[in-house]
Amino acid sequence: MSTNIEHPVTALLRQRLSAALSPQHLELTDESHLHAGHAGAQNGGRHYSVKILSNCFIGLSQVAQHRLVYDAVKDLMPHPIHALALHTLLPSLSIHDNPKGNT
Repeated sequence: MSTNIEHPVTALLRQRLSAALSPQHLELTDESHLHAGHAGAQNGGRHYSVKILSNCFIGLSQVAQHRLVYDAVKDLMPHPIHALALHTLLPSLSIHDNPKGNT
């Protein structure tokens, strides 16, 4: 029986985004392995893809939505998180209606 233990940085990222944005949906994908050899990865910085749906994004531009996300984790960048690829979603569109989100 395998256990799926989340990396401590992933768990911290999930906790921060959940506390700050109360998302209805949050997907975190650790893509650090795709950036091996990259300058930020050499020092242990992790790379994530984030898909997040939150009422906090209603009425905000895509740039403002991204700022909310970055504000929640700014002290974690550039280390231990080196990069975030953001896909913000509005509650008016389901994940299935807008699979790419607002990138």
